[in-house]
Amino acid sequence: MKIQELIQEAESLPVEKRALVVDTLLRTLNPPDQEIDQKWVAVSRRRLDEARTGAVEAVPGDQVFKKNLE
Repeated sequence: MKIQELIQEAESLPVEKRALVVDTLLRTLNPPDQEIDQKWVAVSRRRLDEARTGAVEAVPGDQVFKKNLE
């Protein structure tokens, strides 16, 4: 199968299947690092806990983007 045919076949897939193909191919270029993934999980859990307990105040996205554009 030629590359162009493969691309055309992939483009004809439903969006969920295309996303799976893209994710799978990207992982072959940049394999996930379990140590880094575990660190991101820890950061995510800490941030979620901070948000749930009120230790930090959430800022609406539009305010963040407006500030960054100034």
